[in-house]
Amino acid sequence: MFGTGKIVSSDQTVDKRDLAKRTLQAASALDSLGIGEGDSIAAFMRNDFPLFEAQSAAALLGAYFVTINWHFRSVEAEYILTDSETKALVVHADLLGEIRDLIPPGVAVFVVPTPADIAAAYGLDAAACVVPEDEQNWGGWIEGFAEWSATPCTQRGVVFYTSGTTGLPKGVFTHPTTADQQAAGAKVGDAAYRPRSGMRVLLNGPCYHVAVNHSARIALANDADLYLQHRFGAEEFLQLVETHKITHAHMVPTMFVRLLKLPTEIRQRYDVSSMEWITHGAAPCSPDIKKAMIEWLGPILVEYYGGTEVGISHFCSSEDWLAKPGTVGKLTPNSKIGIFDDDGKMLGPGEIGEIYVKTDMVPDFDYKSLPEKRLEVERDGLVSIGDIGYQDEDGYLFLCDRRNDMVISGGVNIYPAEIEAALVTMDGVRDCAVFGIPDAEFGESLMTMIELEENAELSETAIREYLIERLAKYKVPKSIEFHGDLPREDSGKIMKRRLRDPYWQDVNRQI
Repeated sequence: MFGTGKIVSSDQTVDKRDLAKRTLQAASALDSLGIGEGDSIAAFMRNDFPLFEAQSAAALLGAYFVTINWHFRSVEAEYILTDSETKALVVHADLLGEIRDLIPPGVAVFVVPTPADIAAAYGLDAAACVVPEDEQNWGGWIEGFAEWSATPCTQRGVVFYTSGTTGLPKGVFTHPTTADQQAAGAKVGDAAYRPRSGMRVLLNGPCYHVAVNHSARIALANDADLYLQHRFGAEEFLQLVETHKITHAHMVPTMFVRLLKLPTEIRQRYDVSSMEWITHGAAPCSPDIKKAMIEWLGPILVEYYGGTEVGISHFCSSEDWLAKPGTVGKLTPNSKIGIFDDDGKMLGPGEIGEIYVKTDMVPDFDYKSLPEKRLEVERDGLVSIGDIGYQDEDGYLFLCDRRNDMVISGGVNIYPAEIEAALVTMDGVRDCAVFGIPDAEFGESLMTMIELEENAELSETAIREYLIERLAKYKVPKSIEFHGDLPREDSGKIMKRRLRDPYWQDVNRQI
């Protein structure tokens, strides 16, 4: 279940032996509620020791563990709790108020006091971080149970709810894994994350993201130390790497951008030579950004492509990427791919279409209450996770954008990811989001929202001139707005849907 080592969160350290004991007690506690194979347990919380206890206990019982994005509004969380038929919920104290009145009847609720380091990271009121007297304290509850000693049940895995641009989020419930699938998954995981005994892993993203969750599980299962960074800050990341001699991390491209935008003297201030392996994915990475990261840290960046429904279908080393800039790699062993146009025709090398893949390491899955959506994503036994791209003659995959992010303006397909990749390299731009908004003449036009670096001053004209030098004129956004703080997740990724939705709420058609 757990290897040796420790988990460190600011000034709190927990030995994995203690975590294992509490996990076994948690399994007994949940079992006492009648929770078993095929049932669901949910967590609405940030990365914390009790999150790992509950998730590992669910695995022992053969129960699904449902991770809920804690940024979700109350109605969104209520839908997931209802759809997943959750029997028990573990929640941080400061987040309880958001969902308390909408928790479905019959769900056992257990509250975790919000730790001081998380409270400090998010500027929380200390009074809101205490477990209310009328609520059951998770830690106190499980301590009353003996360690679970029955044979572990067949694992059901972690459930992640994926949200498209429209419609209800879809809960990915995978079928029980076979021994062969577990072995195949372990091989691909070893290639992507390169675990080793004695590694020191920095967890700087939320565990409600599948890849971050996987990174945490690998660190817990191996003889390794796991360090938690509750809210990504570029300089703090460098400090943690130097202080703890971090060797491994999972990151997203937004983090690379923030690191590279630090002044050179700050980046050079910290010794990051301990870093051996950075796994990244989850979003397209600007070629300029990735090249700069490899030049800085060396060929230690490895990229994966895949999704909750399919696992990792493609893998790309730094060497592969330098030979094929922009690629996300080639198929992993026992994986298949097909790229189709809108009419279902299989496309050849260089032709852009919707990507469908299948890996042998991941069992089949269901969307809990949306069987029709499950059928929609499959073609010829392959599954789409909503991306547009192409393969070259050598079988290397290149991504263009998310299907639902693609903008069709005047009948022309435009991929916002390409525009965003160009913009984030501009001096003064901290981050940006490009998306389609209604346009009476062209159907859609491009909107760009830009978050500037501190003290930076840029005009709409300067933005357009910068882009015209790098992109075709039709890709230059019609509308540009500057914002102080764009809404974002813990990883730094912008919540584009919150920006886009207001423009489409009174329109009959929405992308």
